[in-house]
Amino acid sequence: MEWATLASAAAGAVIATASGAFFDRHRWRRERRAHLLEVRRTLYGEYLTCLSKARNAFRLLARDHELGSVERERAARERFASCYELRYQVTITASAPVVEASEETFRRLRDVRDLAAAGVLAGDEAYSGGRGAYEGALTRLRLAMRAELGSDQ
Repeated sequence: MEWATLASAAAGAVIATASGAFFDRHRWRRERRAHLLEVRRTLYGEYLTCLSKARNAFRLLARDHELGSVERERAARERFASCYELRYQVTITASAPVVEASEETFRRLRDVRDLAAAGVLAGDEAYSGGRGAYEGALTRLRLAMRAELGSDQ
């Protein structure tokens, strides 16, 4: 009789320990996913803000008829420089679809930068085309980010 009581107590302890470990692991995974989601949400907001600020700077350069070529190129490159570090953070934090969309958006904005730096003005067809390609890529990036963050659920 004592063995049965001891065995049932031991079995109960094993079950309690295993279920506690299972629930702790489940809670840890849930908290980890929530933390990653928050990190991504913050990073994506910062990245989109940086891209937007750079795009606005290029728009101003493309409308400035009086700025010299050296100053124009320096201003364009300086404004775009801060986008690199956030781009690298996205490449190691985001899922593959977001990284792919981010890279495409970055390249298209870099093309706009190059046009603005070269002195192409806002009314020029090349600038308008570059801007349109960037805006299309940006739309795809936002959609990929929203899907990853579950914004539409």
